[in-house]
Amino acid sequence: MTQLRPPSRPGIYARGTETVDAILKAAMDVLIDEGADAFTIRRIAARCDMKVGNVSYHFPRKEMLIQVLLDELVDSYGKLLDEVVRKPGLTAEERLKLVIILCLDDIGSKRTTHLFTELWALANHNPFVADRVKAFYDRVHGVIGDHVAAINPALSPDDVRTVALFISATMEGATPFLGHGKPWADKMPAFTALAVQSLLTLARTATSADIAALAPAREPELA
Repeated sequence: MTQLRPPSRPGIYARGTETVDAILKAAMDVLIDEGADAFTIRRIAARCDMKVGNVSYHFPRKEMLIQVLLDELVDSYGKLLDEVVRKPGLTAEERLKLVIILCLDDIGSKRTTHLFTELWALANHNPFVADRVKAFYDRVHGVIGDHVAAINPALSPDDVRTVALFISATMEGATPFLGHGKPWADKMPAFTALAVQSLLTLARTATSADIAALAPAREPELA
């Protein structure tokens, strides 16, 4: 089973835990409240009332902050899955249903709506951030894929990944429409109900033949 667990904080991050936690909270708050353009070591230092040099000592580059922030998020989601989804006695369909509900509830929060929008904005212009965000979602897709494979063992591993990607993209795509403060946020409960019904049906009934038939190979582009 795929584990949503990051490595321990490497090297310097393990020292001065209170200081590091204060920096991480300030970095998160800057991204959520002020956006990607404000995400600088200087602004983060001001947010946590530290000198720039103190922040730079622990995190010489803001990319390091992104890495640890995402690892912390992975750890928190992993603990939530352990508490809610990985309880004994549940079927694979019940587990996937809980994952869908948890993800959409999370998307409706201010933290997730703002944070991931700004992370993607950073990723558009920073290959390192893009790689870390991709690694985060690779873990998420792995968790979803474990349940899809259990529900529909006839699917090939590649098609399991495709279905897991579709489920994840469907949920993430709700963010600009139904996330915190978005125009149709009040429709999230109905969206969640429809998502559970339709995505569980997809996981149960998708076949590799159908996916292949509906996704013909692209013709090569002209030079």
